[in-house]
Amino acid sequence: MRQGVRTVSRVVGLFLLAPGLLVHWPGPAAPAVAQTAKAKPGNPKKLQSRPGPEIAYGEGALPAPVKDMREAILSAVRSGRIEELRHAYELNELKPDLGPDLGPDLGADPAGDPIAYWKRISGDGEGREILAALGGVLEAGYVALPLGRDLENNRIYVWPYFAEIPLATLTPAQEVELLRLVAAPAAKAMRASGTYTHWRIAIGADGTWHSLRKGP
Repeated sequence: MRQGVRTVSRVVGLFLLAPGLLVHWPGPAAPAVAQTAKAKPGNPKKLQSRPGPEIAYGEGALPAPVKDMREAILSAVRSGRIEELRHAYELNELKPDLGPDLGPDLGADPAGDPIAYWKRISGDGEGREILAALGGVLEAGYVALPLGRDLENNRIYVWPYFAEIPLATLTPAQEVELLRLVAAPAAKAMRASGTYTHWRIAIGADGTWHSLRKGP
């Protein structure tokens, strides 16, 4: 009889301790999500990494406001005149982030002229190099990230997808895509560092042009 009482007491004690174990369990949560199967001797399944953001192409899956902003930028690209990019730039109440090195043309002045800035940093002096880079980037694949503050329109669309995925995981076909945007030495350096450093552009689900930056 005493043995039965002790057994019941142990069961009750474990039950009372269980909530504490759940709350204070020190095991890492991320690996449990990242790994879908444990590798065991004789088990053909391998560890699977957490899938990255889905890569998409074209404009079919883009919300209408994103399509409109993308088209406004590509329209300037097709014109060959950097001045045409001012229209897309002015559509935003909050102007796009152009990167940390804005130079003397913009500086800290929000009323600075982005066209003069783009001409100054363009290799040809007319901004056509910037337009060519923009065209290549917006024709590349993209990813949609849930980063926006608006709960209903909280997705940010980022071109090219290289800016948001590990470069060490690129397939041969994706390496070719990267080489369409940058020269081979630059692509090799990016893969070695694991960081995409060429032009990238981000547009919110509501059509807001958030940034056009070069660098990590």
